[in-house]
Amino acid sequence: MKIAVAGAGYVGLANAVLLARQHTVTVLDIDRARIDALRAGRSPVADDDIQRHLREGRLDLHATLDPGEAYRGADVVIVATPTDYDAQGNTFDTRSVQAVVREAVAAEPGATIVIRSTVPIGFTDRLREALGCGRILFSPEFLREGRALHDAIHPSRIVVGGLPEEAAAVARLFAGAAHAPDVPVLLTGTAEAEAIKLFSNAYLALRVAFFNELDSYACTHDVDTRQVIEGVGLDPRIGLHYNNPSFGYGGYCLPKDTRQLLATFEGVPQALIGAIGQANAARMDFIADTVMQRKPRTVGIYRLAMKTGSDNHRNAAIQGVMQRLQGRGVTVLVHEPALAGREFEGARLVADLDEFKHACDLVVANRHAAELADIRHKVFSRDLFGHD
Repeated sequence: MKIAVAGAGYVGLANAVLLARQHTVTVLDIDRARIDALRAGRSPVADDDIQRHLREGRLDLHATLDPGEAYRGADVVIVATPTDYDAQGNTFDTRSVQAVVREAVAAEPGATIVIRSTVPIGFTDRLREALGCGRILFSPEFLREGRALHDAIHPSRIVVGGLPEEAAAVARLFAGAAHAPDVPVLLTGTAEAEAIKLFSNAYLALRVAFFNELDSYACTHDVDTRQVIEGVGLDPRIGLHYNNPSFGYGGYCLPKDTRQLLATFEGVPQALIGAIGQANAARMDFIADTVMQRKPRTVGIYRLAMKTGSDNHRNAAIQGVMQRLQGRGVTVLVHEPALAGREFEGARLVADLDEFKHACDLVVANRHAAELADIRHKVFSRDLFGHD
């Protein structure tokens, strides 16, 4: 089977590498640096599994900047372009998805189009009607940055929304490429599949916010957070997972998806969905307040990436903490090897770790790291369990 994948980010590359082990896959992107990296056998995103598969060279994988080359003769086109949240429009910016779908339908009318970018509920139905094409489906992805290929190979579930025959074929495509013989498969309408994605991420954000508020209470009342979390999590309905306190939820998906879901609730009574974002902001306030109680003059921000193993620092909660500290007149330094230059958001970048450690009165780290062990006495973190 010939497959085109539009978008060489985490989602696109995880899908491309997953399927290129069995099929002919062409990756399309507008970023020449990403395409050049793929042609040289390098991953343009931080994912060890993707890099290993590219290095081993056993993939039928090609990379191009030319849409015609990508779509020509394709049986399936997977759309994995970014849909950032547009605060002015109060919705996802879906222009790249629409452009790719229109181009793919025009270039290869017989291809099945599978949207894996996160979109508003009802988007796929509206696009399908506008283009008069029933072969446009939506299949949400449930991938973690830095572990995207692992999650694609070992999926928790496969959800495909669209016409039953086409949806079943796409589900078989993903299931056949995975190492998960008993993976649950759910075939739905497209709006239902879109809702599954948004409500899943909203629940994850809610869970993060819950354990963070538990931690805020415990810190304020001199209660052992870890013991409380362990006791709560031993209830099998809750579980001992996704429970490690942090500075707040962040990254690329959870903030924008919860905001999109809240916008979708316009006209629908709700209190919980809106409270998720409010709780996250309150947590960042609490963290900044706690740091300020130590009266530091110079605070170091250790790493901006939201997740261990990721190089993506968009909307990371630690940046919200950093901005709050700067607003109170604290000098802030940042150690983030993934960033080049001398400054980030008004804070000086310090590439040398030893210089960074020496210059800071207090180092704020969302997650502990072995390289900070020698200054543990001046590291502030709420990482209790050593995982994301």
